[in-house]
Amino acid sequence: MKAETNLLNQSLQLPNGSVLRNRLAKASMSETLGTYDNRPTLGLVELYRRWAASGLGLIITGNVMIDRRALGEPGNVVIEDEKDLPVLRQWAKVATDQGAAIWVQLNHPGKQSTKGLNASNLAPSAVPFREDMAAFFETPREATVAEIQDIIERFGRSAAICKKAGFSGVEIHGAHGYLINQFLSPHHNRREDEWGGTPEKRRRFVLAIYAEIRRQVGADFPVGIKLNSADFQRGGFTEEESMETIRALIDAGIDLIEISGGTYEAPAMSGAMHEPKKGSTVAREAYFLEFAAKVRANVQVPLMVTGGFRTAAGMNEALRSGSLDVVGLARLLAIDPDAPAALLKGSDSNQQVRPINTGIKAVDRMGIMEVLWYTGQLKRIAKGGEPRPNESGFWAFLKAAFGSGWGAFRTRRLRAGS
Repeated sequence: MKAETNLLNQSLQLPNGSVLRNRLAKASMSETLGTYDNRPTLGLVELYRRWAASGLGLIITGNVMIDRRALGEPGNVVIEDEKDLPVLRQWAKVATDQGAAIWVQLNHPGKQSTKGLNASNLAPSAVPFREDMAAFFETPREATVAEIQDIIERFGRSAAICKKAGFSGVEIHGAHGYLINQFLSPHHNRREDEWGGTPEKRRRFVLAIYAEIRRQVGADFPVGIKLNSADFQRGGFTEEESMETIRALIDAGIDLIEISGGTYEAPAMSGAMHEPKKGSTVAREAYFLEFAAKVRANVQVPLMVTGGFRTAAGMNEALRSGSLDVVGLARLLAIDPDAPAALLKGSDSNQQVRPINTGIKAVDRMGIMEVLWYTGQLKRIAKGGEPRPNESGFWAFLKAAFGSGWGAFRTRRLRAGS
């Protein structure tokens, strides 16, 4: 494929006037490369140096939390004050100096945090996980109105610090079963006050977060959101509600919407529910392209779709269809961090994303290795090494289980001593 006919090389202007140099984006992945007291490290600088050198137009960081009391995993980076500005500035600069835009994904896990990591977990309502996951995740407590307001303000403050550090923008994580998604979902949000009870009230939380971020960063700083097309869970967030939420966010001024889907309890984002049956059509190569086409038919906003893309031809066909504007890559970049350089030349990566299984049914059913195995690959790149695409899922699970348990212990000890 010639470079001049490769649509991946086209630039994209966002509603606020900022420009992405091309249509390839690195989507968020769990890194857990922070310290056990949740500070950024030079490993993140090395990892993002490697990705930025590959030619990506947009790089979105892994989960960055807004509150040290609310972690999703040990090793999460938390931005709630300015004490880590020197390292944050290095992290941002290593990408922007190479021409890439780098956005920080801001998140709050809500109930979706393993037992023992936090003193307690909150959610819109005290709804437990399904029975087979109750051993790993405790039933949350219902958030108070004061806590809701505090979380909204924290999102804004974290975004302002990101701007000060030199990041190019922020992405609100409103998908995959985390707190914002929980507020949007009638399954998780059973409140009857101003924060729940109707689709309009369930949307109030995410709109308030966007408004607070915009208030603190101004009109020229890009703000995007990752949003589920649906939760794929009985009684959860539906495509119809997602479309209405998108309309409301566009009216509020959002700059880019990344479409995904699923939760920890129904992990569609890992591909388990959307494995393509044939590689012959782009609709089957990208998991959420059909919903993106519905969005594009109704509203105009830059759209990013992540999940399922494998080939330069498939990515180009998706862009040519007009259903999306940015192609998001995640797991491929954990096993081939240089893949964008090939794709921008019209060639495919030599690596293929594959299902990761341990042989332990309870573990494999949760799709947890789709996070843990790839996180291990990122840690190798962060140390200046190379990923191991053929690493055993079982051994990766054993290492991750030990590391997670030790990390949770160290996190609690450090918090208790602070």
